[in-house]
Amino acid sequence: MRGWVVRLRQHCRRCVHGGGSALRGGYLHNEEAGVQAWQAACFGLWQRGLAGVQVAAGFDFKVTAVDGKARAGVISTPRGQVRTPAFMPVGTAATVKAMLPESVAATGADIVLGNTYHLMLRPTAERVARLGGLHAFMNWQRPILTDSGGFQVMSLGALRKVSEDGVRFKSHIDGAVHHLTPERSMEIQRLLGSDIVMAFDECPALPATEAVVAETMRRSMRWAERSRAAFGERPGHALFGIMQGGVTRALREESAAALCATGFEGYAIGGLAVGEGQEAMLGVLEYAPGLLPADRPRYLMGVGKPDDIVGAVERGIDMMDCVLPSRSGRTGQAFTRHGVVNIKNARHCDDPRPLDEACTCPACRSYSRAYLHHVYRSGEIIAAMLLTWHNLHYYQELMSGLRAAIAAGQLAAFVRDFHAQRAAGDIAPC
Repeated sequence: MRGWVVRLRQHCRRCVHGGGSALRGGYLHNEEAGVQAWQAACFGLWQRGLAGVQVAAGFDFKVTAVDGKARAGVISTPRGQVRTPAFMPVGTAATVKAMLPESVAATGADIVLGNTYHLMLRPTAERVARLGGLHAFMNWQRPILTDSGGFQVMSLGALRKVSEDGVRFKSHIDGAVHHLTPERSMEIQRLLGSDIVMAFDECPALPATEAVVAETMRRSMRWAERSRAAFGERPGHALFGIMQGGVTRALREESAAALCATGFEGYAIGGLAVGEGQEAMLGVLEYAPGLLPADRPRYLMGVGKPDDIVGAVERGIDMMDCVLPSRSGRTGQAFTRHGVVNIKNARHCDDPRPLDEACTCPACRSYSRAYLHHVYRSGEIIAAMLLTWHNLHYYQELMSGLRAAIAAGQLAAFVRDFHAQRAAGDIAPC
């Protein structure tokens, strides 16, 4: 066991000795006084540089520029670098829908996300491993992050049952019963061969009572310890812990302390963009990134809209993912500098202009709004292909602009221009 872990746990035991609280698996989860003492100890050790783990060999993160709370940097993996702030397109079932892998790379994406829940059900992680791993299977040789499956399982409602051991659930495909635990999640992600692995967690939908949020957060922290143990030593691969706690600062602080005590190569902020609203989400982001080690990547899960992304980057987030750009492309919505364009609307049927005259994606270089309106209304597959490509290109251009602005110390001006262009709205009809 690493020396910092020994020192941390000795310190925690001294803090809570005589208080009647028990340390189970290294994590206190009863008696409020004991929890507070444990939390204070963890923060004290972290501040003195004792908490955290050494970054896995072959995985590195460097901050190259700072502007306010915002950071620009580079994550290095054996499969390539990820420029941060980074937006990760979502390849749920080993594909970013309506896109070839080469097309995703052409938009500027350095990394994509794969979905553990969907891949474990079909085609199964074991089959993917036999076929050479997820990179070979989906023909994507750049880095891949896989989520743990926790969010999707928790979304099944009556189809799942949560216990301390894990989650038992019925497949939405065929009704077969599966049992997903922290250990099984780590095994699945190892079989897939992803570069960045997420700890198994429980994410309650908001609104929820503080008692429910606290209970699920503390269970997630115990699962995080089990994920860390099951992950083992995997040079070139990284494990990220996930902060929970809803919109309650004290719970977020407790979660951050627990994760820092366990130690991860990166840290995610989970449990947001699940019904709490943008104001509440940004309120949490005012303080949550600062609770996590500054020398590790900070990942905001499941976000989001362009203005959410800009707000998150301003507050110190390094990585994000969301299905929105690809899903919107399939439903006729295009993101532009001037806001969202609904290509279904009749106003576009005679418009010879591109979606965005400043955009260099194939949809804007070679096709008119009138054509995109026609193929979408006709149900042609090319509509989803072109609109998805455009949206992913726009998102990556946004990230590139944010990185350049941070490097130049001009983020505030970039953000002002971003909001001003969106407020002006779409170009007038022909």
